[in-house]
Amino acid sequence: MAIIPCRKPWKGTMTGRERFNAQMHYKPFDRTVNMEFGYWEENYQLWSMFKKNGINNEWEAAYYFAFDRIEGIGGCTWMNPPFPSQVVDETETTRIMMNGDGLLAEVPKDGHDTIPHYIKASIVTPDDWKRCKEERFRRDDPARKMDVAWLKNAHPNNRDYPLGVSCGSMIGMIRNVLTFEGLAYACYDYPDMVEDMVETACVLVEDMLDQVLPHIPFDYASGWEDICFKNGPIVSLDFFTQVVVPRYERIGRKLHKAGIDLWYTDCDGDVRPLIPGFLKAGINCLFPFEVMGGGHPADLLNEFGKDLRIMGGFDKIQMIKGKDAIKAYMKTLVPLVERGGYIPFCDHRCPPDVKEADYLYYLDLKEQMFGMKA
Repeated sequence: MAIIPCRKPWKGTMTGRERFNAQMHYKPFDRTVNMEFGYWEENYQLWSMFKKNGINNEWEAAYYFAFDRIEGIGGCTWMNPPFPSQVVDETETTRIMMNGDGLLAEVPKDGHDTIPHYIKASIVTPDDWKRCKEERFRRDDPARKMDVAWLKNAHPNNRDYPLGVSCGSMIGMIRNVLTFEGLAYACYDYPDMVEDMVETACVLVEDMLDQVLPHIPFDYASGWEDICFKNGPIVSLDFFTQVVVPRYERIGRKLHKAGIDLWYTDCDGDVRPLIPGFLKAGINCLFPFEVMGGGHPADLLNEFGKDLRIMGGFDKIQMIKGKDAIKAYMKTLVPLVERGGYIPFCDHRCPPDVKEADYLYYLDLKEQMFGMKA
């Protein structure tokens, strides 16, 4: 089924690339960047507009809603090959599965979106890590070679949309492999192992950046570090500062040498304790900034000034409450959009609790308030 957009692209006098760079660098811009972070899997089954129009994923939804084009590239900077995904056991309501991170996980058979119950990790001791590193983290793996010629052709220098480069994950993916509890224990039981895992992640990202940065002018860098929950980071600040931040700094020096001065990382929960370390290393933008974990985005933007940017931060709870709450919260974002360095969208993937009509109202209101004025 061919997807037909349900909305027209927002009007503008700048290209998407010009607008993104101007907005995120506190320069004049014609209107805000029109983007969203995506949707829970249930939305594709529950929202009639998605079902009727064959919308099954985030990319199709972005086209359907005519959001601005924003692109990013990345390389093979983590485990390769992953562990084989397979069903190990079953009950009436759940499956016990081995996932690509080597975890035994209990997942519901009905397919509803939830955090799996992890039972056992494949990597627990330094011997486990040594074996896994030799098998799955080889720097000379052919899969780690970037096709620079293809990328240059796919994303020419005169493109009209912003292009980012992924800087992977220094600790979030390690959390995935060890589990939340496993990482907490390993930082104390096997600190050298965990640091070597961080170093390995860093080196693989550096290898990828060395291949692409000399040839492609990127507009931003991105990363992924889901290492916080509602009460703060899941690793100690000492560990973060002494082990993780120095690796960020190495990556940051490469980015800055290539002229990239906007770097966001995707981290849920309360990231506030990590911000000084982020800024020290060059990570100067938070994404998608969950309000329940960090408060209103104005609080941090006022505290850190123009050293910090935020993408996201529209409280999904207000979206669930309906039109009046949506409008009231949208009004609180006006000074932030006018200030620059802030792009408003839902502070994580939009949940199925949001009614279709209210979501469309939210999109309409955002265009009325932050689109180009006639």
